[in-house]
Amino acid sequence: MKRRRWPLLGMLVFGYAFLYVPIVLLIVYSFNESRLVTVWSGFSTRWYAELLRNQQLLDAAWLSVRIAATNATLAVVLGTLAANALVRHPRFRGRAGFELLLTAPLVMPDVIIGLSLLLLFVAMQQGIGWPAGRGFTTITIAHITFSMAYVAVVVRARLSQLDRSLEEAAMDLGARPLGVYRMITLPLIAPALLSGWLLAFTLSLDDLVIASFVAGPGSTTLPMVIYSSVRMGVSPQINALATLIVLLVALAVIVAGLSMRQRR
Repeated sequence: MKRRRWPLLGMLVFGYAFLYVPIVLLIVYSFNESRLVTVWSGFSTRWYAELLRNQQLLDAAWLSVRIAATNATLAVVLGTLAANALVRHPRFRGRAGFELLLTAPLVMPDVIIGLSLLLLFVAMQQGIGWPAGRGFTTITIAHITFSMAYVAVVVRARLSQLDRSLEEAAMDLGARPLGVYRMITLPLIAPALLSGWLLAFTLSLDDLVIASFVAGPGSTTLPMVIYSSVRMGVSPQINALATLIVLLVALAVIVAGLSMRQRR
């Protein structure tokens, strides 16, 4: 057993090192005084100050956060409705087509989604005059298109395991269907809703390909700014920005872990 344990332990260490050592190096070199990200010349926080004065990065980050939050909220609503239709109504006309259309964004390439949505928005603008331009609205709609599929998968898995006898007991006691769903069902599926919201938020914040198709000249998201900047070489400001994002994610994970531990 001990002989078998060492190779597994070595593979585990190699896997974690492969994933996290580059992130650690990125954080270390964000405090590098030199403009060259691969040459260490001393400890400094000058690039964090430069980042706070970079209005283009700050505007792109704020736009990405607003898009991600709006997308996650609407994707949770639409994904939950779709999951309810599939779980609570197993037989209805067009179910196979509905399920196919819902899950198609999970396997469809981002280039195809972005190009098709761009053609749709152009046709709609020529036909009905909306959307007037490509920006916050078009990017949000595009992100909802694929992120609601992920939310529907998560919520559907939770709804399929839900004990329906609790809802039936509440209805036997005189509760209306809407009240049962609000007081019984929603609290029981709240972890799935939160997971779907976080997943949709992360997918939207990380998207580059689809946003590149449906974004306009004045609506550049954070991944687009980072991609355009690193093409000419990685700037130390990008390292500082990535360090702040890693710090925020780590704090969120720690808070969520402590909250779950207290509930247990």
